Amino acid sequence: MSEIKTGIYRHFKGNRYEVIATAKHSETLEEMVVYRALYGDGGVWVRPASMWNETIEQDGQTVPRFTFIGED
Repeated sequence: MSEIKTGIYRHFKGNRYEVIATAKHSETLEEMVVYRALYGDGGVWVRPASMWNETIEQDGQTVPRFTFIGED
């Protein structure tokens, strides 16, 4: 699994998010990403790192779900 750095990411649908930290699930030890939306109410979310690093198909092309765009 590729390293997930803190900083700003763009979701494949266009919105921007700030990765605050990575963490481990207390029961399963699964790697999680803690992130904040940079739009709307700025909600804080968690997502499994495996999903964060996924690629998806968009308009017939394979693209990353989140793309790192810079340091915070």
